[in-house]
Amino acid sequence: MASTAAPAVTMPADWRDFFALTKPRVMSLVVFTGLCGLLAAPGSIHPVIGFTAILCIALGAGGAAALNQWWEADIDAQMKRTAKRPLPMGRLGREDARDFGLFLSGLSVMVMGVAVHWLSAVILAVSIFYYAVVYTIWLKPRTPQNIVIGGGAGAFPPLIGWVAVTGDITLMPVLLFAIIFIWTPPHFWALALFVKTDYAKAGIPMMPVVAGEKSTRRQILAYSVALLGVSLLPWAIGGTGAIYGMAALALSGLFLALSLPVAFRISGEGDTMKPEKRLFAWSVLYLFALFTALVLDRMVLA
Repeated sequence: MASTAAPAVTMPADWRDFFALTKPRVMSLVVFTGLCGLLAAPGSIHPVIGFTAILCIALGAGGAAALNQWWEADIDAQMKRTAKRPLPMGRLGREDARDFGLFLSGLSVMVMGVAVHWLSAVILAVSIFYYAVVYTIWLKPRTPQNIVIGGGAGAFPPLIGWVAVTGDITLMPVLLFAIIFIWTPPHFWALALFVKTDYAKAGIPMMPVVAGEKSTRRQILAYSVALLGVSLLPWAIGGTGAIYGMAALALSGLFLALSLPVAFRISGEGDTMKPEKRLFAWSVLYLFALFTALVLDRMVLA
């Protein structure tokens, strides 16, 4: 980890600091895709059990996020984008963040197993371990492929939601996993392009820092092309109807179109990075819209 230590606790913590450890903005997307996986799955689930499953996904995501911030407190202190988080600002002790993360993670897996079933609980446990250990501790500080491989961490929620209903793993939830897995690199690299100075300062080998902007931009385009194909597979195999298929074609087509000016430009001194910021903003809306279409399609077919 970076050598600059996070400051000692200087201010009293309150519930908002613990809530901030869960990365609520990121959690909202995790919870939403998990809910969509649950609602789109064939079969039915008791509303209380369904609510419990989504709550466990949220708690697990929050626990993993807290563990991520516990481990990266020194790094976060060096980056403008993360310097105001509770640990760098000294509002929480690192041990408190670690214990909070472990508590939420353990609670989410146990409740999922007891209240829903153990297959979904095992997948939830794997997702927490993947983000907190495989991505945060192992991949992120060592390889520019951290986002490519680590993208699996954020791809689990719709799979978990689907399995919570059906009790088994089939091709459709695997494809939902694959969509988010392929979506993650262009989404995150668009962000990394306009905050690469932060990553370079903190010593994190993100793609723009290690491989350069040109390579990163070309890879954003390559993954955007792949996303177009993968997003259409649920329709191609007959797992969805035309509502999802047309939405996937339009949304992924726009994603690809927005990646073109990112791929074929060279940023300069004082560049505002508008194409990169536009692609990043769209990438977030894209996932919400695509999974909304998935649920609407399921409602119509039902």
